Amino acid sequence: MFGVLDVSTSALVAYRSTLDVVAGNIAMKDAVRFEGGEAVPYRRRVPLLAPGDPSRGRDAPGVHVAGIIEDPAPFGLRWDPDHVHAVKEGEHKGYVRTSNVDYHTEMVNAITAARAYEANVTVMEMAKSMAAKTLRLIG
Repeated sequence: MFGVLDVSTSALVAYRSTLDVVAGNIAMKDAVRFEGGEAVPYRRRVPLLAPGDPSRGRDAPGVHVAGIIEDPAPFGLRWDPDHVHAVKEGEHKGYVRTSNVDYHTEMVNAITAARAYEANVTVMEMAKSMAAKTLRLIG
């Protein structure tokens, strides 16, 4: 029975991390950093979930965040030749590079992670209820 709680707990931690990444993506959508004097938009982050729970051993059941990577999708372009960060020369002259974060995709990811989180809380509540009923039958 405790295995069920351990697996669900690892999922709660993983989906909380996923929600943190999604929130960060939404918050940083319009951020710009500078590399070599050039404006570089924020690049979307993606959490990678992997099987197992390293905190309990190599082969323990569960899930964990194996890492957070940057999405290699290309940046968007918006025509705005008067913008301070507009490309000054080349084929994209006059365009401003924008983040590859899509608000709608992030909202879908947030809803999915929140529902998965809720499902794992429900599993834990059911396991707790089954244990309590079992104890009542024994006692």
